[in-house]
Amino acid sequence: MSPKRLLAVFIARNKEFLRDRSALAWNILFPVLIVGGFAIAFSGESMDVYKVALYQDKGSEQVAGQEFLNTEYIQFIETDDLDHEITNVERHQVDMLLDRNTQRYWVNTTSPKGYMLERVLKGTIGNSFKRQEVTGGEIRYVDWLLPGVIGMNMMFSALFGVGYVLVRYRKNGVLKRLKATPLSAVEFLTAQVASRMLLIMAVVVVVYFGTDIFVDFAMFGSYFNLFLIFALGAISLVSLGLLIASRTASEEFAGGMLNVISWPMMFLSGVWFSLEGTAPWVQKLALIFPLTHVTSAARAIMIDGASLSQLSGHIIALLAMTAVFLLLGAVTFKWE
Repeated sequence: MSPKRLLAVFIARNKEFLRDRSALAWNILFPVLIVGGFAIAFSGESMDVYKVALYQDKGSEQVAGQEFLNTEYIQFIETDDLDHEITNVERHQVDMLLDRNTQRYWVNTTSPKGYMLERVLKGTIGNSFKRQEVTGGEIRYVDWLLPGVIGMNMMFSALFGVGYVLVRYRKNGVLKRLKATPLSAVEFLTAQVASRMLLIMAVVVVVYFGTDIFVDFAMFGSYFNLFLIFALGAISLVSLGLLIASRTASEEFAGGMLNVISWPMMFLSGVWFSLEGTAPWVQKLALIFPLTHVTSAARAIMIDGASLSQLSGHIIALLAMTAVFLLLGAVTFKWE
């Protein structure tokens, strides 16, 4: 591999992107407009939607609090992580936590929804459950939304910025001319990945800190960990774009393939809404998408202050997907 040839292609690709002012502006303005719009839309009073987490041993047939569970207009979510759900109660992400094993319940003393649910609980089952108090500030919807919006912007930039560009190169004969040079396929693909990675991460930094000035996002974790997760997600998504474009010669077919992949990924990766409470098969299906792991890991860092060791599952999944996409893309890549 020649560093000189790789650097030449890398610089050329960066200049091509930067000269496309409309694409550059859209990559920056699109996520800013979404975050700003949701920040305004959800800055007022929200609708009362009650969420109660249920904790009990698997396989047990607990009957404690069954009358409360029959209450309408309350969403009950089963959980097997008591400590995590207590944190969710502190952050107002869950209005109440019910432990049916020890007959305890947790409410946030600053949550109006928790107050109302406590009144309903006592009105249906009396004082058979012991009260546990927690306190903590509310996590706004815009705080929860930001990682998904940034991840979605990365996805579109990676898939269309790499996959669609390579198909256009192939259709216009650019790749055919490059094949006649000493440039190897590995050097060319490496330069494409490095160029898009640099641009994506630059946009991520600008969007995050630019919007943070006005919105003041919640951040309980490490900025380094957050940057690392976004970097791993970016290279995984770029690798997926390379795989799609490795042999495609039709722009129409490439556009269709990219949309077939990007839109289900956007709606099933928890960008706009939480997957908690959805069917188990939906949650399992979402794990095949890189965007799911990026969004979940980034939210865990920002909202829960998670460490890299706690996110090892997401990191391993992203690394494995990247390796598979790059390997298949390199093997199947053709110049013409």
